[in-house]
Amino acid sequence: MSRPARHDTAPPAGPPPPVEPYAATVLERCDRLAAFSEEPDRLTRRFATHALREANATVLGWMSAAGMDVHQDAIGNVIGRREAAGDAPATLLMGSHLDTVAGAGRYDGMLGVLVALACVERLRDWGRALPFAVELLGFADEEGVRYGTAYLGSGVVAGTFDPAALERRDAEGVSMAAAITAFGGDVAGLAAARRDAGDLIGYCEVHIEQGPVLEAQGLPVGVVSGIAGQTRAEAAFEGVAGHAGTVPMRLRRDALCAAAEWIGAAEAFARGETNLVATVGQIAVEPGTSNVIPARATLTLDVRHLDDAARDAACNRLRERAAAIARARDLTSGWTVVQETPAVECSPELSGALAEAVAEAGCHVMRLPSGAGHDAAVLSRITPVAMLFVRCAKGISHNPAESVAVDDVAVAIDVVGRFLELLALSR
Repeated sequence: MSRPARHDTAPPAGPPPPVEPYAATVLERCDRLAAFSEEPDRLTRRFATHALREANATVLGWMSAAGMDVHQDAIGNVIGRREAAGDAPATLLMGSHLDTVAGAGRYDGMLGVLVALACVERLRDWGRALPFAVELLGFADEEGVRYGTAYLGSGVVAGTFDPAALERRDAEGVSMAAAITAFGGDVAGLAAARRDAGDLIGYCEVHIEQGPVLEAQGLPVGVVSGIAGQTRAEAAFEGVAGHAGTVPMRLRRDALCAAAEWIGAAEAFARGETNLVATVGQIAVEPGTSNVIPARATLTLDVRHLDDAARDAACNRLRERAAAIARARDLTSGWTVVQETPAVECSPELSGALAEAVAEAGCHVMRLPSGAGHDAAVLSRITPVAMLFVRCAKGISHNPAESVAVDDVAVAIDVVGRFLELLALSR
């Protein structure tokens, strides 16, 4: 693939272009990507599906039109690179994810990719060359909806991908390995797709806040201080199936009733702990018939906390509680940790530059933690990371009502542009 021409090293003439047209384009592109869905009446775009293939091709086209050298890697991440002026070897990574949850909004993930792309286009239109390369990443899987394992895309880039996950199967029985191959990926090339950290300055991700703090404070953007750690686990209760009409209540070994008791206990426990959240998002019941006592119930658990020790302690308590409930009901229980991501502190240097850029843009600087997980948490394994949150209406996310204002997107583009200039001055 041909590389774009080397950028002019001369300083640009005049001020940078106004941000407003680029912000409008970002929202138009978010609308365009929202049309690529597995379902006709709502936005659902899971890993390695036809909908993601369409989104990837569209974003690759936009990157290429912006003068970037583009490709899709072994897992299905889209990557565009804008070269540095001169022979400087350093690279700044930017981006977010292009997959969605089921019934998603149109800004979670996509906004970060498109704001970064808008910043590259603005540099091109300005004629501004930077003393470092910018590499833009659109990750193929952050949400983990299809296989229950988040961060597949950033995990490959960071070298943390677990090959055992290739054997996992989706609801239709398709293995991850088969899905990657059908998507045009390269299972054998996943390890080699790891990004060499030797030339990296860091990674910067723009993302909607997914919470109400910025809106409550009347602020368009905020600088993220850290990202909560996360444990994804599966709990299971095993009992005995029986006829719904003939087995007395006192003699039943009902797995679903045990699961229901445990869900309530998990909620009560999390409510009593500071800064802890625990969520049971899925439950599967076997045999799953209306007139049969459930013999098995399998549940997902998502536990998050900014302190890893507190998160580990909470998971141990919840596992012990599941075992105690099972014993009291003459059942057996099981516990499997599917995935763990440690808490991450954002880079003081990069976050400081972001904060300076926010102040230069005329906004109050607010620092806030992220309770949601992000690709930045995984990229922190190989490079310093920073994040900029953008206000979203009523803090709503993972919901079709997800909304951002064009003026706030313009602020984000302005801030990231200033951030790039500050990094350029420091090199």
